[in-house]
Amino acid sequence: MIKPIKLSKKNGIAIVSLSAGTIGEEFASHQLDLAIKRLNFDFQLNVMIAKNALKGIKVLKENPMLKVEDLNEVFSNVDIKAIICAIGGFDTYKTIPFLLEDENFKNLVLNNPKIFIGYSDSTVNHLMFYRLGLKTFYGHNILCDIAELDKEMLPYTKNSFKWLFDNKTKFEIKPSAYWYEERNDFSKKALNIPREKHRNITKYEFLNEKKSFEGYLWGGCIETIYSGLDEEKNKEEAEIFKKYNLILKPNELCDKVLFLETSEEKPSPQLLKKMLLKFKEVGLFKNIQGMLIGCPQNRVYYNEYKEVWKEVVPFDIPIIYNVNFGHCYPKTIIAYGAKIKFNSENNKLQYLESIVE
Repeated sequence: MIKPIKLSKKNGIAIVSLSAGTIGEEFASHQLDLAIKRLNFDFQLNVMIAKNALKGIKVLKENPMLKVEDLNEVFSNVDIKAIICAIGGFDTYKTIPFLLEDENFKNLVLNNPKIFIGYSDSTVNHLMFYRLGLKTFYGHNILCDIAELDKEMLPYTKNSFKWLFDNKTKFEIKPSAYWYEERNDFSKKALNIPREKHRNITKYEFLNEKKSFEGYLWGGCIETIYSGLDEEKNKEEAEIFKKYNLILKPNELCDKVLFLETSEEKPSPQLLKKMLLKFKEVGLFKNIQGMLIGCPQNRVYYNEYKEVWKEVVPFDIPIIYNVNFGHCYPKTIIAYGAKIKFNSENNKLQYLESIVE
């Protein structure tokens, strides 16, 4: 797989709206301004906004080809070295046929590899790029992370974004000292107001058999992956997932570490169990080396989820629970296709390679 080149100061970074068009709405304008300012001054990056990214929720929902155009545009632009998603949503799967049936786009990705980062519904984009052979990053997005409404980005989140500028270090993914609640108010009134903050007492928790493991990372948002497997409720999406082989087969999972996390919808433990049983049915747990599970947002169902994981996943598969990625705050970067190792003697979770070239 192709590892994208690291970011450097003055590089271009493109903002895309491949899922919901929230960032184009007037009520989010202060967040966009804040994100651009931070990318410019905190990270010394030149910001480019894809031409259709600000057309709003309704227009982008009704016109997936606008998202396709944007992705082609940013991959064609040699000055852009990174692409960051504005936010998640529910419908980026509609772009997949247009992109994967386009030989020009596939060649663009391979000939002009770039950093691609986002999470939640962006899982679908990541799974597409994985099939194309590009390593991408399950990490930050604009509205939730770069545009953190407090005076600064969350320190742990900001520090992990800097990993994209470093092609020397084999980073350790450490538990954060604190965890933060999701906001209820994202309006201008919330500017400079910190999130509710709690000490992360539990750190990592180890479910099932505790043992060392290593492998190559693959995974994403549980609800997004499940939607692509739910043929009864999401026929169109499931057909796309199946046609383009977005989900790895059991024989492809032998050397993989599976990372999974729940969304802001906070599914009930019963629904989580239903989704995980579907994953088990299609063989997602069959041959993997180990698992990383993201901390649930606001720690809702924190203990109940633990019991579900232990019930569904075979005991001989080691699980690290309460990892800082996905919909929780703060968050680290999980690099698709990167090799990672967990050492059970010292409880260190560390990349065995740099995540960028």
